Amino acid sequence: MTTPLPVTLDDIRDAAARLKGVAHRTPVLRSRTLDALAGAEVFLKCENFQRVGAFKFRGAYNAVSRLSPAQRARGIAAYSSGNHAQAVALAARELGGTAVILMPEDTPRSKMDAAAGYGAEIVTYDRYTGDRVAIGEALAADRGLALIPPYEHPHVIAGQGTAALELMEEVGELDALVVPVGGGGLIAGSATAAKGLHRRLRVVGVEPEAGDDTRRSLGAGERVSIPVPRTIADGLAADVPGELTFSVNRRLVDEIALVTDDDIRAAMRLAFERMKIVMEPSGACGLAALLAGRLEHVPRRVGVIVSGGNIDAGRFAELIAGVPA
Repeated sequence: MTTPLPVTLDDIRDAAARLKGVAHRTPVLRSRTLDALAGAEVFLKCENFQRVGAFKFRGAYNAVSRLSPAQRARGIAAYSSGNHAQAVALAARELGGTAVILMPEDTPRSKMDAAAGYGAEIVTYDRYTGDRVAIGEALAADRGLALIPPYEHPHVIAGQGTAALELMEEVGELDALVVPVGGGGLIAGSATAAKGLHRRLRVVGVEPEAGDDTRRSLGAGERVSIPVPRTIADGLAADVPGELTFSVNRRLVDEIALVTDDDIRAAMRLAFERMKIVMEPSGACGLAALLAGRLEHVPRRVGVIVSGGNIDAGRFAELIAGVPA
């Protein structure tokens, strides 16, 4: 007997109702130039225009809003490389709570400053030597805080799935949905929404070439750990898929494509020059896979989730400098 999935389409619809009027219903952008380059009709779901500049606000708010007022008053803990940090900090502030966020010490300064700007206390650690889950759990236990992890939580996964739900409500049935993959929460929620609405839709995850833990895990049929990857896509630098997210993704994800840092830079530049939008490296991975021909099959109609746009001007200029126009 098949074990039920931890998140359902109904959970995602419930999260969407909770987020209505709080999260932005982000735009879906098209480009004839992009269609021609990709050889497909491409629909970009632009979560770079979401609150805090990334999809993470959806899951964070859905999870934090379900805590009791007493729990929120005691405080909320999270660990994150940046976008989840900002999302939890803002959700806590919106709902009358406080947040303590554990972040890698090499987190881009713009992301760290943004989380602090929403009122969070920042605690740092070395991502290459420290175990953020163990450190985060200890921090929460010591201070009596409610821990909201970045992806290992059904309410977080359900919230993230609302982006794909909105996309398909707007554009109708797709042949494929392309989603960046870090810990796996966004694609788990997206795949649940996509397959719940259109069973034959193909769900494609995209990882940086240096951080292919989910691809390896799906191939092995079990979670595989790799060294912490070094990639410009810092938001996708996971070393092992989440246990909860992998239980979903092993059943619903059809393919994992890999992209190089150069693929990502090229996608960032094209999106900026042709569509006038800014993508952070992690957010550009889906588009990068499509433009670089990394998918096994080119779909006729494809949705791409642009997961975020949090990057400062100097870093953006540095990354796209030298990329051929």
